[in-house]
Amino acid sequence: MNESKIDINMINNICKDTLINHLQIEFKVDNNDNLYAVMPVTKKHLQPMGILHGGSSLALAESLGSAYSYLLVDAEKFNVVGHNLQATHLNPVRKGLLTANCTPIHLGTKTHVLDISIRNENNVLISVCRMTNLILKKTKQ
Repeated sequence: MNESKIDINMINNICKDTLINHLQIEFKVDNNDNLYAVMPVTKKHLQPMGILHGGSSLALAESLGSAYSYLLVDAEKFNVVGHNLQATHLNPVRKGLLTANCTPIHLGTKTHVLDISIRNENNVLISVCRMTNLILKKTKQ
């Protein structure tokens, strides 16, 4: 992303009282000013079999992808909405911390296509996702 002025506090604050906050997803910026997200794996992230619920992975991926696109558009003029999310889960997880990173594939004026990888604290690839966001002009109400 390399947006040198990412207001990480603003991004985390607008997520309060949402699913993002409930799942303890937190947005961060690395030393190169790239946005990423982390999520701990706790009991509330698991399916009854005791492994990470795929929906938890998807929530992490969609949250990061949406935030990524949101930071690229003029939020006063445009809304960002997830249009499609595909995921392949590669390795099971029972505990630990997951990190999601986003790579843009296409950044158009009407759509953004993003690849999102989710890894555990040992850098093992857990899930790979592709997300398409629609960039919609806000209408006056």
